Order: sequence, then C-alpha cells, then structure tokens
Amino acid sequence: MDVSAPNIILSLLAALILHELGHFIAARACGISVMQAGFGWGPKLFGTQVGGIEYCFRLLPVGAYVRLDMAELQKRPLIQQLIVLLAGVAVNLVLAFIGWGSFFGIINLALAIGNLFPLYQFDGWKTGMVIFRRIFKGKNPLVEWCFTISAGLIGLAIFAGALL
Repeated sequence: MDVSAPNIILSLLAALILHELGHFIAARACGISVMQAGFGWGPKLFGTQVGGIEYCFRLLPVGAYVRLDMAELQKRPLIQQLIVLLAGVAVNLVLAFIGWGSFFGIINLALAIGNLFPLYQFDGWKTGMVIFRRIFKGKNPLVEWCFTISAGLIGLAIFAGALL
C-alpha cells in the first residue's frame, strides 16, 4: 500500500470531491436546486457560474461542499431527502469497496463511517434531524439537542475508556 504524501493528498481530495458529487447528482436527480459547489474553506479565491450554479475554490484546500436549496429539499418526500443526504456516504462506501486494500479505499471507508456519526452538520446528524422532525411532526428542541450532543458524549466515553 502506497502511503506517500502525494497519494495521501490525492486520495483524500478525490474522496472528498466524489463524496460531494454524490450529493450533487442525487439532488439534481430529485429536482432539488444546487446553488453552489466548492472546494476548500475560507475566503473565495476564484469561481465561475455555470448553468445557474456557482463553482468556487477557496483559500484553504481542505474539504468540499455542495450548497442546496434547503427549503426545496425539506418539501420533498422523506425518501428523497434521505437519498440526497446519504448519497455522499453511499459513494464513499462504493469507492471503499472498489479500492479495497488501498489507501484510497481506507480513506473512503473512514469518510463513510465518519459521516454517519451524528456530529453536527455531518450527514448522519442531518439525516437524524430529518427523521426526528418527521417522527415528531416538526422540531423538538429536547430531542434535537440530545441527538446533537450524543456524538460528543460517545466520543468522551470512548476517550475515557481508552485512558482507563
């Protein structure tokens, strides 16, 4: 397995971009507007508008994102919302299987598992919020806060277990 710096960087960049491409394609297939797609964090370095979608590159080359019309997404049937929210994870799982035994496969598996963890604004958290809001027929602050802090509590428990 090649764990050289270029392979690590290229594997991570490809996995992140393909993850977001999964959300992008799923949103478009469900008729949900994509307003922006980008690579990186921080101030925008440059961008272009194509077909009503702004594509941009940001200063810090870490991460990627797709900005959807959330009002449109929330009006869709539950199954379509879940497909869009979990499409990135599904792409990472497929790529992990295809790249099994390689560093690229490991990165994709780690991204898929990490995104399912209910950390704030990760795919698992967003999916949980959609499901809870459907179950409770709207927002339920107590349930949503408990779910939001659950990942932190689980992380603390794992860390404490490792120390003992």
